[in-house]
Amino acid sequence: MTAALSLGWPAPAKLNLFLHINGRREDGYHELQTLFQFIEHCDFLDFKVTENTNLKLHSNMSAVVADNDNLILRAAKSLQEYSQCQQGAEIWLDKRLPMGGGLGGGSSDAATTLVALNSLWGLNIPIAELAQIGLKLGADVPVFINGFSAFAEGVGERLQPVYPPQPWYLVVVPDVHVSTAEIFQDPALPRNTPKHTLASLMESPWQNDCQELVVKRSPQVAKALAWLLEYAPSRMTGTGACVFGQFEQEQQANDALAKLPASMNGFVAKGANKSPLMLRLAQC
Repeated sequence: MTAALSLGWPAPAKLNLFLHINGRREDGYHELQTLFQFIEHCDFLDFKVTENTNLKLHSNMSAVVADNDNLILRAAKSLQEYSQCQQGAEIWLDKRLPMGGGLGGGSSDAATTLVALNSLWGLNIPIAELAQIGLKLGADVPVFINGFSAFAEGVGERLQPVYPPQPWYLVVVPDVHVSTAEIFQDPALPRNTPKHTLASLMESPWQNDCQELVVKRSPQVAKALAWLLEYAPSRMTGTGACVFGQFEQEQQANDALAKLPASMNGFVAKGANKSPLMLRLAQC
């Protein structure tokens, strides 16, 4: 009997509504405080369970990532090894989120793989355990597994649910790949923002400590941010390169998108405090 395809598992983008770098630890990782919110703009994954342990990935991406570096396959393999599962999977990725844009696409793909296969393989591993598996793949993976907008501390693994407004965003995608590793290794990165309570942070102006450095290093990001600031309060997400402007109404965001210079790409998406992935999981 041929296993059925399980279709349309979303891997949503995230925005860092603020990002503060509080210090560097002895192991080289950085202490931070950030506020994650999902947006309704996603990669999509389809799965077919197999009765052997083979894992195979099909993708619409033009750039091929080596299997041992691919977060989707690494996530599936990690789940197999953790659970001693004797099943495998064939996976199809419809890649829509830009790589190296600060939207968390790779981490989100890994999280969706863990959540989907945990369900489809019938493993029933609790979300907290699944997040621990995900943390070994990347600091942003747990927030996608937990599936709620969150205030994050530590290296991003200590999560507290929050419920910020869910506005419309215009996200501009500069034609440049920003290396997260290079930004965090740059001596010019601010690393001394004082830690604050969540309550005080929610009432303060929001900022991204990486933004000034990335703008200096990347003219494309600087140009995109300068353009977007003409239309709405705007910031960079993560370590870039994407920048986002906040609008109360969808039409306002679409009106600004219509004026986007031909040299830039962008999209409009709604903020979401509950991940589209959790809504898909509920269908199983």
